[in-house]
Amino acid sequence: MALHRDPAPAEQGAPRLTDPVDPIAIPPAQLSAEALRGVIESFVLREGTDYGEREFSLEQKVAQVRAQLERGQARILFDPQSNTVTIETAPAARIAPRT
Repeated sequence: MALHRDPAPAEQGAPRLTDPVDPIAIPPAQLSAEALRGVIESFVLREGTDYGEREFSLEQKVAQVRAQLERGQARILFDPQSNTVTIETAPAARIAPRT
């Protein structure tokens, strides 16, 4: 017969693994050029956005998203709960950069 102890109660006020955690804004300048390109390409390829009558190449789409990031019209968000990264337009992004 094995004896099992109950885990120690969580310290009061300490976050639990099940508590929601806000996404974290990642400034593009904190990423290497290769990492930034990878994040942008991943976003562009999974979005499947309709760009209107004209079709754009991957390079053009990447350049458009990079320009939006540089102008502050979009931001990169890391979700620690799902361990994923996405890009949202600034009005849709509800997260201020952490200081």
